[in-house]
Amino acid sequence: MSADWEEIRRLAADFQRAQLSDAVQRLSERNCIEIVAKLIAEKQLDVVHTLDGKEYITPSQITKEIKDELQYRGGRVNIVDLQQVVNVDLTHIESRANNLAKLDKGIHLVLGQLMDETYLDRIAEEVNDKLQEAGQVTISELCKAYDLPGDFITESLALRIDTIIQGKIDQSDRGVIYTEAFVARHRARIRGLFTAITKPIPISTLISHHGFQEHLLYSLLEELFNCGRLKGTVVGGRQDKAVFIPDIYARTQNNWIDAFFKQNGYLEFDSLSRLGIPDPVSYIKKRYKSAQLLYLKSVSVGTGIVDQVEASVEEAINSGSWIDIMSLLPSCLSMEDARMLLQQVMRTLNKPSTRVFGDTIVVSEKFVNECFELFGPLMHCKAEKEMKNGPVFLVTEEDLKQTSILESAMGKKDKKEDRRKKTTEGSGSTRGGGLGNAREIKIKKTKKKSRKDEDSDDESQATISNKQKDREIPFMSLEEVQDVLRKHDQDCPEDLIFELSESLIRPLTRSYQDVVRSVFMASASSASGTSRKQTMKDFQEEVSNLYSNIRLFEKGIKLFTDETQSNLAKHLLKTVCTDITNLIFNFLASDFMMAVEDYTTITNEVRKNILGKMQEEAKAPLSKLHSSLSGKSIEEFISSLESAADVCGILVKKGDKKKERQILFQHRQALIEQVKTTEDPALVLHLTSVLLFQLNTHCMLHAPGRCVPQIITFLSTKIPEEQHRLLVQYQSLVVKQLVGQTKQKADEDRDTMADSAVETEKDPDIIRKELHELSATIKDLVLRPRKSSVTEE
Repeated sequence: MSADWEEIRRLAADFQRAQLSDAVQRLSERNCIEIVAKLIAEKQLDVVHTLDGKEYITPSQITKEIKDELQYRGGRVNIVDLQQVVNVDLTHIESRANNLAKLDKGIHLVLGQLMDETYLDRIAEEVNDKLQEAGQVTISELCKAYDLPGDFITESLALRIDTIIQGKIDQSDRGVIYTEAFVARHRARIRGLFTAITKPIPISTLISHHGFQEHLLYSLLEELFNCGRLKGTVVGGRQDKAVFIPDIYARTQNNWIDAFFKQNGYLEFDSLSRLGIPDPVSYIKKRYKSAQLLYLKSVSVGTGIVDQVEASVEEAINSGSWIDIMSLLPSCLSMEDARMLLQQVMRTLNKPSTRVFGDTIVVSEKFVNECFELFGPLMHCKAEKEMKNGPVFLVTEEDLKQTSILESAMGKKDKKEDRRKKTTEGSGSTRGGGLGNAREIKIKKTKKKSRKDEDSDDESQATISNKQKDREIPFMSLEEVQDVLRKHDQDCPEDLIFELSESLIRPLTRSYQDVVRSVFMASASSASGTSRKQTMKDFQEEVSNLYSNIRLFEKGIKLFTDETQSNLAKHLLKTVCTDITNLIFNFLASDFMMAVEDYTTITNEVRKNILGKMQEEAKAPLSKLHSSLSGKSIEEFISSLESAADVCGILVKKGDKKKERQILFQHRQALIEQVKTTEDPALVLHLTSVLLFQLNTHCMLHAPGRCVPQIITFLSTKIPEEQHRLLVQYQSLVVKQLVGQTKQKADEDRDTMADSAVETEKDPDIIRKELHELSATIKDLVLRPRKSSVTEE
């Protein structure tokens, strides 16, 4: 022992001596910080730097201080408040708080707040005090009072039921906690109130007047119904429509409904609603599960009424008459109910030879046919009377000409001269307007088929159909047809007569057209042969004229080469070649009742329809002719045209020199007349170019406006240099005018134009003035007398 004390004294002396002596080596504060930072970086030391930068703190110390602060604050603390106490970054506090909540089951982290079991026990005690005082508390009220989520409060309080909290949670609505005494009071009030009720009453009314809890009320009612303490039912579900019906009232109500249904065979939904049944359909389906009922709009009918309607409808169909089922139904059934009932009956009977008018009237097809046959004698009488009174011209010009059965000899001369005029003058028509714009212009109002018609075949078909409908000869007005039907069956209701007349008016009109044709054919058969010959003669003459024009135009096209020749050939195929093709198709369409008055309105689709009606031997050459219009070769078209002419029984002849000179002269004169009258610079340039081409090549040219520059280029070697320079100058001005007009339209929406455009472009007024001054000179190139013209003539 003495040795030990000696050792202790020696160590104390050494320690005192060390304290009193000065240190040989000392670490500075900066060195200490660097050493700690190095240890932290190498993860050999786990400490956290405080916010003020003066201290280091270990994670365990953070956890200890969090627990101390939680206990100090009564078991609930916000993590944000802990930052000021612990004096470290909030992320470290959140991390330690999460670990603490995971490791310690008695601590919970909710909405950024830590709370322990002691705090939850105090809440449960406060809730129990409120519960015993009020009889019930709701979770929503507790959420507002304690600023906690409802699920967390519900879970926490459920663990303390029957321990701290003397009550229970409603199983149908877990948002309510109540005591047994509260439930007993409500049960007694509900039992007494519902026992005294003797008529149906809405549950919502009782809840509002007596302050019952809705879910608790339904639960207690179900309990009282199951144990037999209350007699009655709740219909309409647990909603606003729920109604309590006492058993005594339900028995009386059911007895009345059963007696009414047995006696009348139907149940009206409004009547059941007036008896206090909120959902009549569901009530009927539940009450009469085994009965076969038909549910309509406002009533439910039994098999008795349905069978009666079926028997009456079937009898009317078999006897060839009609019946209105409204006369068989109770007065409370609406038109909608009758319509639905009739649809069901017609599906059951499956009688295709019937019609339904006015939604409730069933008419047999035999009765409709009898009504139609009433007008047969009237049709023949009226047709013969019209023939005698002289409406022949109306029939032949408007109806029979449309179907191409026969063309009347009267008025045919006018048609013939019109066609000749169109052939001679219309063959000189030129198409195109300005350079590059390809405007379509017509000479002497000659109709030409534009390409737009090819893209609107459906509209053309509809237009032709409307024209044919307008040309139909009327038989009777709707009122006259109704008068005949009234005389036939005086018992028919007005609705049936009106709808039946509307369904018959179109078939009667079409049938009357056939009767008129047959009567006219019988009266005009003697003159039909002569008329047919005259028609064939006119047709052949018109085809020959158009054929000659095509051959002459082809000569002018061959003087060009490459792309210009191809464009001119396409233009000729789209215009004159299409016209002669339509003329041939329209002539042959008369055999199928498909001819039209103006063959230039025939479209690509119409030609296909006509081809589908033709016989095989005629279809091949005509199909080839139709297809050649889409090609580029005039020779191929002419070859197909000659084959198609053989099908029509005509012969196309090449014109002799005399006839060709006559056509050339007429074409030139037509163009000259057009030049004299026109003032449009683009059209003046177009017509002048075509005329100069004919005057210098002695060939006709049918060209669109976009080919005018190529024509002027071609004329550079045919006309004097001065005239060509004048044409080029006029062409340049026309182009500038067209470009200026296009830009002017584009600039109308802008306030000012660019300054550069003003400096580089001429004023439109100056261009217009120069064009006006040059127009007369350009016209003189073709209008002044020429020696060559005299020699040609």
